[in-house]
Amino acid sequence: MSDVGSEEFDNEQGSLGEFEGDRNEAGERHGQGKAVLPNGDTYQGAYENGKRCGQGTYTFKNGARYIGEWYMNLKHEQGTFYYPDGSKYEGSWVDDQRQGHGVYTYPNGDTFDGEWLHHQRHGQGTYRHHNTGSQYMGTWIMGKMESSGELIHQNHRYRGNFVNNNPSGPGKYVFDIGCEQHGEYVQIDQDKGDAEDDEPFITTTLKWKPKTVTGLSVWTNEKHSATSGTSIFSFESQTYCRLPLHCSAAVCVIK
Repeated sequence: MSDVGSEEFDNEQGSLGEFEGDRNEAGERHGQGKAVLPNGDTYQGAYENGKRCGQGTYTFKNGARYIGEWYMNLKHEQGTFYYPDGSKYEGSWVDDQRQGHGVYTYPNGDTFDGEWLHHQRHGQGTYRHHNTGSQYMGTWIMGKMESSGELIHQNHRYRGNFVNNNPSGPGKYVFDIGCEQHGEYVQIDQDKGDAEDDEPFITTTLKWKPKTVTGLSVWTNEKHSATSGTSIFSFESQTYCRLPLHCSAAVCVIK
């Protein structure tokens, strides 16, 4: 999956290249026009006082293309960027970067629909896997799943807190048969033996520790800390039903 910023493609090499179109009294590009840059890129659209400003289409020689709004030569406000690998971003831009709400479609068909900041998934958003239909809905911080969120699968879902793309702490599995399994995710350090420097090689894995099985309950986010980015959850049980104690569920982690 590609998440490359468009700034890697945009380079006029300090030259204006060839231009056909309107100019103002000062001889600057002003109005509608088409430019062919020395590096092979082309731009067709609006100019204002020599700068790309307004609606326009920028086509890169490597196949990338941006269609949308410009301000002072930068992608700004609404626009769609088509990347060379087949991915696409459609949404808000600020100073040449994906920022605000937008939808990114990846080459494998996965999509992210949500908030962006400095080219990164940041804020509330939903990542959907094309092949499985599984999705994560919740909070993102600089491209990673953090704080409160929900992993939704075909016949069950997981609700809880996330740290560095992984579930962490208390949460619950909600099954379509009408039952819930409450528990928590804990980190387990495993000794993988001696490394070359005679020090043990430690890996950390996640383990789900079930606690109780209940009927469906209301999931509420009682408190959210703006500084720590963590949430405290409360579960209000409504009914009780039976679920085999050996029942478990795997969590799908988005890379």
